[in-house]
Amino acid sequence: ENRTPMQPSVLNAAPMTTDAVPYLTNFQPTRGLEIAADAPHIGVLALQGAFVEHINALGQLGVRVSEVRQIAHLTDDLDGLVIPGGESTTMAIVARTLDLVEPLQEFVRSGRPVFGTCAGLIFLSDRATGQKIGGQSLIGGLDVTAHRNFFGSQIDSAERPVVLAGSIESEHANDGFRHAFIRAPVIIKVGEGVQVLATLKANAREQALLEEQLSKVKDGASSDSTCVIIGVQQGNILATSFHPELTEDLTWHRHFVAMVAKHATSGAKRGSASK
Repeated sequence: ENRTPMQPSVLNAAPMTTDAVPYLTNFQPTRGLEIAADAPHIGVLALQGAFVEHINALGQLGVRVSEVRQIAHLTDDLDGLVIPGGESTTMAIVARTLDLVEPLQEFVRSGRPVFGTCAGLIFLSDRATGQKIGGQSLIGGLDVTAHRNFFGSQIDSAERPVVLAGSIESEHANDGFRHAFIRAPVIIKVGEGVQVLATLKANAREQALLEEQLSKVKDGASSDSTCVIIGVQQGNILATSFHPELTEDLTWHRHFVAMVAKHATSGAKRGSASK
């Protein structure tokens, strides 16, 4: 039986060119944008999950974007890094197998901006609950306690309105824009210095689960039992529970690119993440 091949479910799939680094693919900006000579260079961890969608979102903002699949790709040339949503345990296993965990930790410590979404938020958290038996490797750097799969299974995935705060609130161009949650985590508690940028009103089931989890952790500022923390920034780290790359709203990616550009022009010394 002849069937029409399925097309990838991404927005404005971008053309590709081969980079000088083996197995590294650079995606050119979509919608006819040209890369400026001084455009920031952002890597997207491409081990598993929604990395193509992030690449396309960043491409629309005119930055140079590269896949990061091995240690050699974490070059000093990268101005920032995105860790996409996906399956956090699987991502951690692959990263550990490829000896990428320590280099990723070095990248975070270098001070260059890092943006984690959904599974990426878990990966960047200093602490995580609700993990599978045996736990998982965490990159850390973000002083929060995250809880995996807070919103339920795959069939509980939904788009929901969120409450924005801080700089994101003033940058957001579309009030009431709905954000995509897919087996998403939430942040149970935040440490000192973590700025809350987005919260979500919890339903009855979520309030009960949140109260249960809050009773198990002691240190740090906590979520209100009627709402959950789903977006934060701490220094060079930006993280969200939801998937901004699955919508056409570029607010969060634009905010991250601004973080990257500011750091790249600040003259801050970079630390090498490659070995």
